[in-house]
Amino acid sequence: MVAARYKTEFQLYPYHKVADQTAPAVRHPIVIVGGGPVGLALALDLGKKGTPALVLDDHEGAGLGSKAICFAKRTLDIANRLGASIPMIVKGVVWNVGKVFHANDKVFEFNLLPETDHRNPAFINLQQPYFEKFLVDEICKTQANGAPIELRGCNEVTGLTNHESYVTLDVDTPDGPYQVEADWVIACDGARSPMRNMLGLSFDGRVFEDNFLIADVKMKADFPTERWFWFEPPFKNSGQSALLHKQPDDIWRIDFQLGWDIDREKELDPERIRARVDAMLSSQTGTVPDYSLEWTSIYTFQCRRMKSFRHGAVLFAGDSAHQVSPFGARGANSGVQDADNLGWKLDLVCKGLAGTSLLDSYAAEREFGADENILNSSRATDFMTPKSEISKTFRDAVLTLARQHAFARPLVNSGRLSVPCIYDGFPHFGEDALTGPHITRPGAPCSDAPLGNGYLLDQLGGEFTVLAIGNVAVTPVALDGITTQFLKVENPSEGLTERYLGDHSTAVYLIRPDQHVVARWPEFDAEKITSAISTAIGKA
Repeated sequence: MVAARYKTEFQLYPYHKVADQTAPAVRHPIVIVGGGPVGLALALDLGKKGTPALVLDDHEGAGLGSKAICFAKRTLDIANRLGASIPMIVKGVVWNVGKVFHANDKVFEFNLLPETDHRNPAFINLQQPYFEKFLVDEICKTQANGAPIELRGCNEVTGLTNHESYVTLDVDTPDGPYQVEADWVIACDGARSPMRNMLGLSFDGRVFEDNFLIADVKMKADFPTERWFWFEPPFKNSGQSALLHKQPDDIWRIDFQLGWDIDREKELDPERIRARVDAMLSSQTGTVPDYSLEWTSIYTFQCRRMKSFRHGAVLFAGDSAHQVSPFGARGANSGVQDADNLGWKLDLVCKGLAGTSLLDSYAAEREFGADENILNSSRATDFMTPKSEISKTFRDAVLTLARQHAFARPLVNSGRLSVPCIYDGFPHFGEDALTGPHITRPGAPCSDAPLGNGYLLDQLGGEFTVLAIGNVAVTPVALDGITTQFLKVENPSEGLTERYLGDHSTAVYLIRPDQHVVARWPEFDAEKITSAISTAIGKA
């Protein structure tokens, strides 16, 4: 029997008994296992589209510890579409600038978003429990407006039977076990995924021989709101690298590289951690301010993924499907992109507007995204932790060159930060008859730009959109119940012109519900748009 209470940062969905517990197995269209950022974002997206989503979580809310803290612009753009981004940005620490050091010397700095005409910044730092809380706050608002979302805390899935066309789940609660059935089950239950283990599925990849200590330190400090990363830091007992980030509420995230052969219990001793933190602070400021240790943990770099993210009626998303090293902020951000990709496809399948093969495109596209993230994370880890003297000599030579020469800076890899996935060449995208700006080619997520008194992404919503820019005549387009909105912009802003028109005077874009470009043309052609929608939903 599941305990009635788990330790949580925020109790967001307290346990209560439901009718399903005293009835024969009730069938639900979609059951999401796991109430983290990925599961909650997916439930919110589905609920806003009117598709019922039941979330089962073995806790009653956000767990302890800051965990993921760096949320990228693409994630904030998705949260904006879901109605949850404003409190995240208000609470979060906004940053665009990072600095890289080698010992005492600054190698270079970078600005991830030098442009100012976007709604959202390059990154915010926000503790994961707050990210989850703000998603649940928006879920509660949509529930009040009739959205069919249900969150069940202290509902631990203990068994799974995959019937291919539906799934039966065994669920344990403080009041005993019960069963539910689901047309579709989405496993968002983390890197140790019990769901994956229940199906006997592998999780293949690399485990790097290194350990990193996380210390969340509460203190008043004058460090700027930037990402600071040291190779071979000058402070005592710091290992091969260190990282400093600011979080809300005067919390600072500090990471120390410990090496492979360590005594984990010894390294988690608060006095030993404080000695490392003291050395770092005194090295940078000459003094050690009063501080407290809020949360500490040790993690190992791992880059792994499942072979396939779809297994009949069971689909995997987030860390249950793929895991990457934390440097680069590619874990939670890529998981939210999973939810963004899957939500509209599940919605159309559940409404009978698309065939189940559309869900195979989720697996193919997001497996590609996982491979891209794993490649970047693996390269970062190899650069940060050279495995031979030759590798270290190369690494140090790159750092030396990067101080003076811009050409060497792209070779410096302290964790390439999360960027949106672009699905170049995938079959559910259409033609590029415009040959316009590269940033908005088919397969790419829409780049934001000023539009009227607001921003373009505010107007796209969660439906297929035909974006017509310039003096373009348009006529209605409809396809088998697929809702399509039209957005006409006759006088585009400078940013919209730069990112969508280029040298052209007119342009027409077809945009998916997850705000990825499907196809684009210089002029409006209803037949081509209808054909591109068919391609996007797998009916071509």
